[in-house]
Amino acid sequence: MKKLLTLLALLFVASPSFAAFEEGVQYQTLDSPQPTSSGDKIEVVELFWYGCPHCYHLEPELNAWLKKQPDDVALVRVPAVLGPSWELLARAYYTAQLLGVLDKIHEPLFDHIHKEHKAIRSVADLKAFFEQQGVSGADFDKTYNSFAVVTRTGRAREAHRLYGVSGVPTLIVNGKYRTSASLAGGNEQMLEVVDFLIDKERDAAKTSSPVTAK
Repeated sequence: MKKLLTLLALLFVASPSFAAFEEGVQYQTLDSPQPTSSGDKIEVVELFWYGCPHCYHLEPELNAWLKKQPDDVALVRVPAVLGPSWELLARAYYTAQLLGVLDKIHEPLFDHIHKEHKAIRSVADLKAFFEQQGVSGADFDKTYNSFAVVTRTGRAREAHRLYGVSGVPTLIVNGKYRTSASLAGGNEQMLEVVDFLIDKERDAAKTSSPVTAK
């Protein structure tokens, strides 16, 4: 009996599903909850920057994590703008999004900067990269300078204040909770915290759902 209890205790400690994460330690509650854009799904917002090596290394882990999520979870990427120099690459994301070529641009742009060690320092550099991926220069110019890209980049600039973000990558769960690798202790742990918070939101939804009389 004593051996059985010891084994159960070890399983409890080792299993991420039983992990007890503490508010103010591995995650923080936002001062003001923010609206989400994913309907009735539990929304996870990733704030990232193409120039960030930590964001680059998170990308494959985040994609693998996303593939395991049920249909009630939605991932929304937001390019962070924590300073004037970040705006160029934020506009790159929204330009690709509006052109419908994120699949050709998103991961290749990360690789271009971090794997191939080629800097993107100007609009001309960015345009040349888009052209290398098959986007016409005219389409790039028209979209990069469009009102839609400027507007979306402005909203991204505001996001870091609304979410209280001071660094990237940062993940926001359902407009209520913020976590990061530095808070959680690494990328893997950060995604475990996100799973914990997603379950927390599911439980909250069940509690608040009206009971139908039979």
